[in-house]
Amino acid sequence: MFGIYLKRELGRRKKAALVIALGLALGIALVITVNSVSAGMTQAQDKVLQSLYGLGTDMTVTKARTAPTANSSGGPRFEFDAKGEDDDTQQSSDRVSTQGGQALKAALVTQVADQKGVAAAVGALTLNVTKVDGSFTQGKAQSSSGTSGNGGQGGPGGSGGGSTAAPQVQGGGASFDVNSYSVAGVDVTNQDLGPLASSKISSGVTFTSAQANAKVAVVSKSYAKENSYKVGSTLTISSTKYKIIGIATPDSSDSTTDVYLPLKQAQTLADAADQVTTIYVKATDSKQIDTVKATITKNISGTTVTTSADLAETVSGSLSTASNLATSVGKWLSIAVLVAAFLVAALLTSSAVSRRVREFGTLKALGWPSRRVTRQVVGESMVNGLLGGALGIGLGLAAAYTVTAISPKLTAELGNTGGGGGMGGGPGGGGPGQQSASNTMEIALSAPVSVTTIALAVGLAVAGGLIAGAMGGWRASRMRPADALRSVS
Repeated sequence: MFGIYLKRELGRRKKAALVIALGLALGIALVITVNSVSAGMTQAQDKVLQSLYGLGTDMTVTKARTAPTANSSGGPRFEFDAKGEDDDTQQSSDRVSTQGGQALKAALVTQVADQKGVAAAVGALTLNVTKVDGSFTQGKAQSSSGTSGNGGQGGPGGSGGGSTAAPQVQGGGASFDVNSYSVAGVDVTNQDLGPLASSKISSGVTFTSAQANAKVAVVSKSYAKENSYKVGSTLTISSTKYKIIGIATPDSSDSTTDVYLPLKQAQTLADAADQVTTIYVKATDSKQIDTVKATITKNISGTTVTTSADLAETVSGSLSTASNLATSVGKWLSIAVLVAAFLVAALLTSSAVSRRVREFGTLKALGWPSRRVTRQVVGESMVNGLLGGALGIGLGLAAAYTVTAISPKLTAELGNTGGGGGMGGGPGGGGPGQQSASNTMEIALSAPVSVTTIALAVGLAVAGGLIAGAMGGWRASRMRPADALRSVS
């Protein structure tokens, strides 16, 4: 009897049922859209941090670079001697300098690894190579560049090539180009942490533990493409030749490092034996990261410990703005629309019950108790709510799919944490002359819909039906058979 009556009444009031369902559908669709976009924002931010920190890295340890003295050089200097007064002379010179914070003793890696709550720690040395190719006609030319080791890296993934410095020429003409690229010294015995952790080898192979001091290199895909390198090619840095054994492709975004070398080779190039610029740390429990940070800061003085949460605070640009809007404005807008949808559904249901005075009064006169009338109204409202939920889920999925299909581009400007090491001393971090600069990444936004979001939508649909049914049922339960007789007259 309940099902037959329910089907008949819903069939008679299709327009009213559709209006109630659509109101709930819009609110539920908005909730799904906001939740999925927010999830996409979170994924995008994780990709930004992952590309800097590497997979599995919870924090980095660096040391702030000391301020330059008044008598210190303003940047790398290059000297070239022309061998003839009239003939052109082609010369090339590399300037290798450490990038990021002040160098740390490699022994600190073991000291950090021994701290309570630390699962693993590896050291890395981040370098900048400034390459100058010049042509001189006569005399002696001297070049000075004020880029001080970050040499126009030009943001993540790029080699930064194309930066130029004005030559200082004595007694002759000169023409030359200045190009820079980044180098990271990798601990080949543990590549699950550090600069290479956020990339996969798309061509060739990665380092082996036996290549701790081998003259081999892995280069990023973008750098290889820019310079026409491939597996088996030779890369020369400061007259040292390295065989390229692999091409690395970042898992999530553009690479922040152009060339990867075994740590000992990087230390030799920079004349930084037993030194690192960054210590990558993995905690035993991700919930204890703040505690581990405090322990390292307390026990190892003079260092700066940067967690992913610290790094996230430095991310700005359209990604940060959109994320804030999605989590603040979007959340409150969803709540407001849902409240309005529930209220409208309740009012429409109550109004519909009021127009059915004769019907419910007659049913009561025939012996229907109030609870049976209430159950009938609640049943109709639940069907409307579930219909609205189905429509809302469909609209929400369509909106999420549209966002993912369009994949709007968002920019993430990566500032520094003030520790002298730029991004916690990571491979894409700042160095001298780059403390106020920022790298910019472009991230494609997606809108993944989780099972939890669908479950939330179903729950909201049921809640909307119950609220509307409760209002309508309460109104119907107050009707008396006499109301039906008055409505007839």
